[in-house]
Formats: sequence, structure tokens, C-alpha cells
Amino acid sequence: MSTTRHVLGLSGGRDSAALAVFMRQRHPEINVEYFFTDTGKELPEVYDYLTRLEGYLGKPILRLNPDRGFDYWLKSYKNYLPSAQSRWCTRQLKLRPFEQWVREFLETGETVISYVAIRSDEEYREGYQSNRDNLLIKLPFKDAGIDKAGVIEILEGSGLGLPEYYDWRTRSGCTFCFFQQKIEWVRLRERHPQAFEEAKQYEKTALEHGSPFTWSQGESLTDLEKPERQKQIKLEHERRRERVLARLQANPLRPETSIDLDDIYGGAAKACLTCHK
Repeated sequence: MSTTRHVLGLSGGRDSAALAVFMRQRHPEINVEYFFTDTGKELPEVYDYLTRLEGYLGKPILRLNPDRGFDYWLKSYKNYLPSAQSRWCTRQLKLRPFEQWVREFLETGETVISYVAIRSDEEYREGYQSNRDNLLIKLPFKDAGIDKAGVIEILEGSGLGLPEYYDWRTRSGCTFCFFQQKIEWVRLRERHPQAFEEAKQYEKTALEHGSPFTWSQGESLTDLEKPERQKQIKLEHERRRERVLARLQANPLRPETSIDLDDIYGGAAKACLTCHK
């Protein structure tokens, strides 16, 4: 007899956490299995937030640990860093463990419904593309018309609030994610210097093996961390921020002045959905 299994992937980020809260509040009759694919290179704030979320949900979040870690795959890809042109980290450390996990259910005839946190204001986003008839993708936020403001309202109303790293970064995922803005690299160095040093070492090894990519577009982390360069990055960021605030304040239809890095840099469309939602 065919059964249905409901799953929801958490990234440690804002949107997927809000979707977990939404499903618990709106659909308590559905037994949702929550999972987190752990690359082993996540921010410590991500793990802290997941623990808090488990407390709210009243059930554990399954940790899917890839059978082969980042170092193995880096070597397999000839020490070439992952990049926007070659997102092997997402493929090998996020998608592959998920596919291995659900394969057992699918092959025994179960239907798996995966809930994905794409908001109603994200027309440019597409969810995981399933090639199995019994793996179905649902987008509850799209269906309910919930946008970014609605996500924040859900988290604030639940008492969870935003993950702490939103004070300085808008991405969950690996500490050295190449989708970070330069200001986020500067802040990573300030807040988690050991993680920054690890990223520098990966980059140094990659460049020695002929990798065409650095973590931050157009410059190495060694160059980026020079005092004068850090000062320039901070100044450029503040100028961008002031320009965005000025536009918002001039628009009577958007009187709020709370903005994040995606508002400033417009980078939300570029980031990996699996890692950052």
C-alpha cells in the first residue's frame, strides 16, 4: 500500500525556518520530517538556530551528513574552488545526500512531498527539479502569497526571530560561500577569524593547483584583508546602503527603512536555493 512522506529541508536560514513554523501552525495534521544537510563547514550560528528551531517544533531535525566531505570533493575537482560557474559544493554536499536519503522511500513505492521555501516575491526562483513521478515539490509560500515581510512576521510572531548571523550576513551555508559579498568576507574575518584563515588556505592551495577562481570575485582573500582594502570595502558598502535608504525613504509606499544585504546588492537571485533558503 502506497504511503506519503512529507519532508522539509532546512538551511539554517530565514525562509526555510519560517516555512517550518508555517507548516506547524497551519498544517499540524501533517507529519513533516525536517532535515538539514550538514556540510561540516557551516557557521556556528546556524547550528545554534537549528537547536532553537527544534525546541519550537518539538521534534528533532534529521542531520544528513554527506558520506564524503568538502575536502574529498575539493581534491576530486583537482583543488578547483567551487564557483557560480561550477557549483559542485551544492551538488555533492547538499543535493546528493538528499537524493540518497529519499531514494529508499521512492524505490519502495512511497510518495515523497518536499516543501520548499520559495516566497511569493521570488518569481526568479525555481525549486528542486524532480525527475521522479513520486517525488513532488510544493511551494506553500507561493500558494499563500507570503513574501519577505511575511516571512519575518512569521519568525517574529513565533518568538524565534532571525538567526543571529543576519546581524552581519544574509546567507546561511558554508563559512566560505563564494556568493558572499566582499563586506561579508570582511565581517567573517572580524567575527570568525579561524574560518577566514581556513578559507584563505583553501584558496592558496587552489591557486597553486591552477584554479581560475578565488572565493571573492576579482581578488584573493589575502588582498581583501589588507587594512586599506578593508577600509575601502566598508566605505563602499556604507555608500551603497545610504543610496538604498534614500530611495526607500523617498517612496511613500515603502516607509520602512529596515534593509539587508540583498536589498543593497540585489544578490538574492544568484544564490544557491538549496543552501541559503
